[in-house]
Amino acid sequence: MFSLHAFAISTGLVAVAEIGDKTQLLALLLTLKFRKPWPILGGMLAATLVNHAGAGAVGHYLEALIVDWAGPELLRWGLAFGFAAMAFWALIPDKIEEEEDELGRWRRMGAFVTTLISFFLVEMGDKTQIATVALAARFPDLVAVVAGTTCGMVLANAPVIFFGNKLAAKMPLKYVRWSAAACFGGLAVGAVML
Repeated sequence: MFSLHAFAISTGLVAVAEIGDKTQLLALLLTLKFRKPWPILGGMLAATLVNHAGAGAVGHYLEALIVDWAGPELLRWGLAFGFAAMAFWALIPDKIEEEEDELGRWRRMGAFVTTLISFFLVEMGDKTQIATVALAARFPDLVAVVAGTTCGMVLANAPVIFFGNKLAAKMPLKYVRWSAAACFGGLAVGAVML
């Protein structure tokens, strides 16, 4: 059965954590380069779904492995540590220079393919991918977690894709980073309280 609780937490956490993240900066850069919002949104959605499905599968597998090997206590403290680390990571601003280099390699393939490849590669090892691993280890409903983290990415990036630089100039990223850190910190405390 689909867990609305896991879906809502995954959606909200990733949506907040994604604001000001390097993939959001990539979405802005792609929007400014191509000015084709629908193919960019489609490429971002496809790349995120594949990336987060893989990350969720890893988290689901790690949860079973850790619980079988060391018991639920190690999993609980591991999740608490992971969420606390992501809280600190959320406070570090991302830079756009890396995304410009990545985009230059794929630009000739069109908006959809460029977005698909760029988003998939840039999301590797990103905090939202790591959050997906941790959330899949925390919640047993893998589909709800992957759907939630993917929905969170869309919620955070769609306004950037459709409204571009108008929105970027008005976003108080400092406060958003602190909010994301607080959400991850809350999950760390919640993992300990299990």
